[in-house]
Amino acid sequence: MKTLKGPGIFLAQYAGNSAPFDTLPNIARWASSLGFVGVQIPSNDTRLFDLEQAAASKTYCDDIAGMLAEHGLAVTELSTHLQGQLVASHPAYDALFDGFAPPALRGNVVGRQAWAVEQLKLAAKASKHLGLTAHATFSGALAWHLFYPWPQRPAGLIEQAFAELGKRWRPILDAFDDAGVDVCFELHPGEDLHDGATFERFLDAVDQHPRANILYDPSHMVLQQLDYLAFIDLYHERIRAFHVKDAEFRPNGRSGVYGGYQSWIDRPGRFRSLGDGQIDFRSIFSKFAQYGYPGWAVLEWECCIKDAEQGAAEGATFIREHIIKVTGRAFDDFAATGADAAFNRRVLGMDAS
Repeated sequence: MKTLKGPGIFLAQYAGNSAPFDTLPNIARWASSLGFVGVQIPSNDTRLFDLEQAAASKTYCDDIAGMLAEHGLAVTELSTHLQGQLVASHPAYDALFDGFAPPALRGNVVGRQAWAVEQLKLAAKASKHLGLTAHATFSGALAWHLFYPWPQRPAGLIEQAFAELGKRWRPILDAFDDAGVDVCFELHPGEDLHDGATFERFLDAVDQHPRANILYDPSHMVLQQLDYLAFIDLYHERIRAFHVKDAEFRPNGRSGVYGGYQSWIDRPGRFRSLGDGQIDFRSIFSKFAQYGYPGWAVLEWECCIKDAEQGAAEGATFIREHIIKVTGRAFDDFAATGADAAFNRRVLGMDAS
């Protein structure tokens, strides 16, 4: 067993143009004041991080790590959620996802996808320079528009989609393998990797690649009505990152899982600040302790009701109080009789005449 690390905080939802959210030193000072000990950094946000420089210069990364250490912080993971989305994108979403790419590449689907792949490879090098072991991202999607089987899907269509997805990700996974870093896909609606079944399909497509792993976020499982505790039992060996995010699902006579195109506050499934939703985090943290989860517990704030700064302040305490310091001895050691093969034989009746 192993005690997980935390609390950490994902900075993507907090970064902004005003202090203390406008630079990494400023936001680090703020996060530390709330009791966080780790930060997950969105690598696309140049206000906080220069990915190209981090990939090229270990000195730059050492400076980042040193500055954070002065505030009692460490980098938990880098994130390429937006870049990962563009590794695979169906044309139906081109206009919506164009904003994830640099202005010069908007409208250039081929160039945009090549840029996204290069961004992931830069993130592998930057993660190595920072001494990280895990990286957070999205898989992108070629088949998400087909998630509901109507109209009927042609035979072999999904298999072909995952074969192509695997082909696109294989060189990226190899780059992360060279860097000694796990790629942790956040299983998320809108991505081809959104549950256990689709993750298994992807593993088959990349020949069970050892760097293809999972960012576990139970909130997305609640909204899909998936058993988020059984998921840990099934896939704990591949879980290498963890977003601590709450959610609730309260279906009614008007709408359910699909949400009826309503705003977040009116949907039956809603993201909530930690402790305000329905997720059984005590059981989650217990299972992570049981299975020796090796990574961080990182707050991701996405609440349609509570203020973000209140959510962060409460979230640091919430995570800290849920982290289980694993025991170093068995509870019944006081009754141990020692190790003695001859004694064991007598207990088993093996010396009886």
